[in-house]
Formats: sequence, structure tokens, C-alpha cells
Amino acid sequence: MRNLFDRLPFRYINYIYWLLLMYMLAALAWWYVELVEQNQNTYALQKAIVNERRGPNMAMELARIEDDRIRNAKQYIGEGFTFLIIIVVASGFVYIAVRRQFNLHRQQKNFMMAVTHELKTPIAVTKLSLETLKRHKLDPEKEHKILTDAISETDRLNALCNNILLSSQLDSGGYKMDKQIFNLSQLMQGILSELIKRNPSRKFQPTIEENVMMNGDAFLIGLVMNNLLENAVKYTKSDVLISLILKTLKNDIFISVVDEGEGIPNREKSRIFDKFYRMGDETKRKTQGTGLGLYLSSKIVHDHHGTIRVTDNQPHGAIFTIAFPKG
Repeated sequence: MRNLFDRLPFRYINYIYWLLLMYMLAALAWWYVELVEQNQNTYALQKAIVNERRGPNMAMELARIEDDRIRNAKQYIGEGFTFLIIIVVASGFVYIAVRRQFNLHRQQKNFMMAVTHELKTPIAVTKLSLETLKRHKLDPEKEHKILTDAISETDRLNALCNNILLSSQLDSGGYKMDKQIFNLSQLMQGILSELIKRNPSRKFQPTIEENVMMNGDAFLIGLVMNNLLENAVKYTKSDVLISLILKTLKNDIFISVVDEGEGIPNREKSRIFDKFYRMGDETKRKTQGTGLGLYLSSKIVHDHHGTIRVTDNQPHGAIFTIAFPKG
């Protein structure tokens, strides 16, 4: 049954759902028509019997029969309307629940595929690097490069594990934020410097206001900035300019990560912050990731009473903007 659920496209489930709903509504309408017709036949039969008898209480009998007919008609209308409301409301809840469960199942499946790939790649690269160093005597320059690559892949693996663990802790309330006043300007400059070291061929344009102080968890805010900048590097070409902006305006702190890549379609903008969600087909994807980065970023920002949104950069690209209250 699970394998069938995995293979069955949602549009087929959608067709089956609407077919069953239309069948229930048609059955309800047929039931109502049958009851109304039965009520009319009963009324006509009782009226004919009273007319044949022509007793002294004929007028009272006819009035009683008419009252029964009207009361039954109102009862059928009330019951039919009640059943209609129940069917529509229940069907709406079932549709939303099934669609949400189907999307969650698909996203979790994509997440497992992505995590499997993300885990295997750094492990394979690190193992190959160590085996190369073990079997061959290399000159210092090559040896240093292999060690650097292995350390980089290990850092990637560590970051992946941290994201998964942090996501679980934040969802369950197990992570206790260590809020304190810190220099956001220095934090962002340090993060950007490390990113430039890892990507020396990329073009970055920082506009960072000096000595911007913030009250929050510096580790989590740094994680947000890393996620946004890494995404900008990951989803843009090597010659694309990436801008990092930090400024204050009145009582708010604004952070923007701007790129000139392909941008994000409008239909995806409201979904990219969902847990496990990644654009495109996981089986055909070439970019790394698990669908946790933007979800974690959004949750961390909201936990700091801030907002995060994505807009289009003109003429092309994307702008991720975060706003924090100064206090």
C-alpha cells in the first residue's frame, strides 16, 4: 500500500477525491428528491381518503394532512441542508489533511534522498583523500590541497549534521537561546571573510554599517547569514555579483543578501521557507542541500521577533531581506 502511495501521482488522488465527493452530493440530492416525492404521494393519498369519507371533521383532517406535508417538507430541507454542510466541511478538512500529508511525505522522501547524497559525497571525498595520502608520497603543495579539500568536506558534513540536529531541537523547544548584546557588523564581516576564502573566484560586494549592535543569539544569527550567503553562491553562476548589506533605519536593523542570478519564481516564493522544501525534482537536481537551510533561517528570525522575505531583484535575481527590531 505504501509503495502504491509513493508511485501514485497526487492528481489521481485528486480525481478520486472529487469523484467520491460528486457521488455523495448526487446521492444526497437523489435522497432529497425521493423524500419530497414520497411526501407528495403520501399527502395526495391521505387527502383522497379523507375526500372519499366526507366525515364531519373533513376540514380538520385536511388541515392536519396539509400541516404534516409542510412539516415534513421543512424537515427534509433542514436535514438535507445539514447533511450538505457536514459533507462540504468534512470534505474540505479531508482534502486539506490529505494534501498536506501527501506534500509532507513527498518532501520527507526528497529530504532523505538529499541527505543520503549529502552524506555520501563528503564521506567519499574524505576517504579518497586519506587513501591517496596513505598510498602515495606527494609533494607538499598537493598534499596541502588534498588535506584542505578533506577538511572542507568534513566541515560540510559537520554543518549538515548541525542543521539536522538544530532543526530537531528548535522544533521540540530543546534549544535554549543564549541572547546577549553582540556586534552584528563584526559577525557579518567575519562570515563574509570566511566565505571569500572558500570561494576566492566569486565576486562579493559588502555594504556593512559599522558597530551595529544587536540583542540575540550570535551563533543562530551567524547560521542564518551563512545559509543565505551559501544559497546565493550555490544557486548563481560564478560570475554573478553577490551583495551583502547591513544598515539601520530608525528602530530596525535591515540585512539584505542580493544576487543577480535567475531569481525565484513567484509560485515558489511562499514555499521556500517550508521544512524540507526544495524547488525542482530531487532526482534531477544538481545543487547541494537538504531543504532545511531556509526553514531554519525563517524560524530563527521569527524567534528573534524579526521578519524575512524574498523579492525580485531588477532586472533579474533575488533579494532576501531580514528586519530585526533594535531592542
